[in-house]
Amino acid sequence: MKKVVIVLALIGFTFSTISCRETTQDKVENSADAVGEDIENGLEEAGDAIENAAEETEDAIENAGQEIEEEIEGTDDYNGDDDNN
Repeated sequence: MKKVVIVLALIGFTFSTISCRETTQDKVENSADAVGEDIENGLEEAGDAIENAAEETEDAIENAGQEIEEEIEGTDDYNGDDDNN
């Protein structure tokens, strides 16, 4: 009778260990998926920020070029005096 109780206890312990291991594996997989999604979202946001910064820089350079052209076209003397006098 003792052997039967011991065998049943070992079987129960084995099943509970396997069950805990599967639960732990599931938790690890879910955590890894969540971390992967967070990294992916962060990279997408960083890419968008870089793209926006590049567009803003391009616009600023274009505006600066236009302003320089306007200043050059508006200058009719060589001594640097302002034309608005």
